[in-house]
Amino acid sequence: MENIRVNLPLDKEQLKTLRAGDTVLLSGVMYTSRDAAHKRLVACLEEGRPLPFDIKNQLIYYVGPCPASPGHAVGSAGPTTSYRMDAYTPQLLKAGLLGMMGKGKRNDKVVEAMKETGAVYFGAVGGAAALISQRILSAEVIAYEDLGAEALHRFEVKDFPAVVLIDSEGNNVYVEGPKKYAEPDTEA
Repeated sequence: MENIRVNLPLDKEQLKTLRAGDTVLLSGVMYTSRDAAHKRLVACLEEGRPLPFDIKNQLIYYVGPCPASPGHAVGSAGPTTSYRMDAYTPQLLKAGLLGMMGKGKRNDKVVEAMKETGAVYFGAVGGAAALISQRILSAEVIAYEDLGAEALHRFEVKDFPAVVLIDSEGNNVYVEGPKKYAEPDTEA
């Protein structure tokens, strides 16, 4: 299977063509945020304050990158478990977010909000944090510096590998994947 090239910020028309299980290479600008920063982003929305970045068509990577070693933009930058952001995600999707990237399942409310907004959930490979960090060309903290590694970062990436875990129609690798490997009961 060939990797699909996806430029960031995301394009809703291209997202419609992606299917759960597709492998992609992401290039462009993405943002990082975990639960503490998500809570602050949603508070901004609820209070009518501007977000620290234009969220429209953006992708948020759920990661708390390690400090960079000399010559690198960041240290290890593996995905964190996504369900911790589920309470905040529908509001961010309605504000214009089109992509999320992390690891693990999402709840039904998130999947429904994805279908309503045409968003996609990508999975980054856990356990390959040092390898995928090599695809991050630059990193800068743009908000919530007091959160340390969980601060809101702006990453510039090139050919960042990911898998479509849930597509814009709600097709879900975590649901469909096990079905593909279930043994059919055809022997009599």
